[in-house]
Amino acid sequence: MVFSSVSFLFFFLPLVLACYFAVPFRFKNTILLIFSLLFYAWGEPRYVVLMVLSILMNYGFGRWIDQAEHPEKKRPAILTFAIIVNIGLLSFFKYANFFTDVVNQALQTNFHVTPVPLPLGISFYTFHALSYLIDVYRKVEKAQRNLFNLALYITFFPQLVAGPIIRYNSVAEQLGKRVFSSIQFAEGIKRFLLGLGKKVLLANPLGFAADTMFATPAMDLSTGGAWVGIIAYTLQIYYDFSGYSDMAIGLGKMFGFEFAENFNYPYISKSVSEFWRRWHMSLGSWFRDYVYIPLGGSKVATWKIYRNLLIVWALTGLWHGASWTFIAWGIYYGILIALEKAGLEKMLLRLYPFNHVIVLLLVMIGWVFFRADNFGYATDFILAMFHSRGNPVFDSQALALLSMNWIPFSIAILFAAPIFPKLQKWQFGKPIRQVQTVFALLFHCFLFVEVILYLINSTYNPFLYFRF
Repeated sequence: MVFSSVSFLFFFLPLVLACYFAVPFRFKNTILLIFSLLFYAWGEPRYVVLMVLSILMNYGFGRWIDQAEHPEKKRPAILTFAIIVNIGLLSFFKYANFFTDVVNQALQTNFHVTPVPLPLGISFYTFHALSYLIDVYRKVEKAQRNLFNLALYITFFPQLVAGPIIRYNSVAEQLGKRVFSSIQFAEGIKRFLLGLGKKVLLANPLGFAADTMFATPAMDLSTGGAWVGIIAYTLQIYYDFSGYSDMAIGLGKMFGFEFAENFNYPYISKSVSEFWRRWHMSLGSWFRDYVYIPLGGSKVATWKIYRNLLIVWALTGLWHGASWTFIAWGIYYGILIALEKAGLEKMLLRLYPFNHVIVLLLVMIGWVFFRADNFGYATDFILAMFHSRGNPVFDSQALALLSMNWIPFSIAILFAAPIFPKLQKWQFGKPIRQVQTVFALLFHCFLFVEVILYLINSTYNPFLYFRF
């Protein structure tokens, strides 16, 4: 699917844009919907029917919630039923095998469920549908009368398979009315190329280094090798996911949509809580508004605040995948953020600049659980980070990976800080601004050429978040 998605963007995007801008506004959403379904069918033809079923089902639920005659009695029950159906579909495809294994281990039974391939992007478009239904229930938005517009919201191809998670109330007006401009279109192209460059030129080589080290048996890892592996993965997942988000935001601009930002330089954070205000912001705000606050948020007894945090973060881990390591990763952050609310965050803020190092260390330990296939390997990997166990501190494998990838490592570390935004704030005279404009044009042309050359010459091109 990864190659198929990249192929679609390169070979079909010009066709999409040509058709889109050739028709009157009343047909533009239809054009986008058709190509969004084609985009999904290009990689997952078996599950187009499931997506169409989800669209029809949630269109009906939205109208039903909106038209309930006795809101105080019927609307909560209808919403609850709609949530159960949506979560039930997600759970069947994503968690059936996991829950069956848990039951078998707990009860010593031998139930068997035939493994079901995970539909691409089901976690994202399920959350889009739930956002729509809850917004209608809360009367933040009216139920969508136009089936095609709702279908486009759920399936819009730039953010379909890896986010960002678009809230219905943030695009409801744009579905029916939006302004197009050459400036916005040009910004969209630049943002798309920047994201593509981040993903292909940085995340891919870093991912190869990370995969190499995480494929090494834990007992054979040197301390240096473990650090090379986890630093590579820490940078890979950031540039992979933020790169895809940039591409989605850029494509949205090209079609006249404005999507919210999803990343804000998370690795400069001074606390774990700040990290999660900067990382995958669309997911964090979704869980905050639709789970944490309905549970009572921070306006409850202290012990309930900690309970709410642990529930939200356990669900966040489970959302990422059907594995105990993902759940442990979520609970790990729930505990850290609960400790910060209890006073740890104030202590961290007083430790500047060492708090940055502490937070990065905590985040990297978390990424070990996120990346590892099981607890045993995760534990051994973390031990290798701090103890060589008789292995050399730096082995030839780690040194070779650093030697081959020192350029992407260096660039990735440098631009994980907000260097570009700070430069853009500087006030220059007109001649220098003109030079900047020319340099920016050359830079984006260079990115495009380098990406094409890399894709032609490399078969390693994974999108990490496609599997969620």
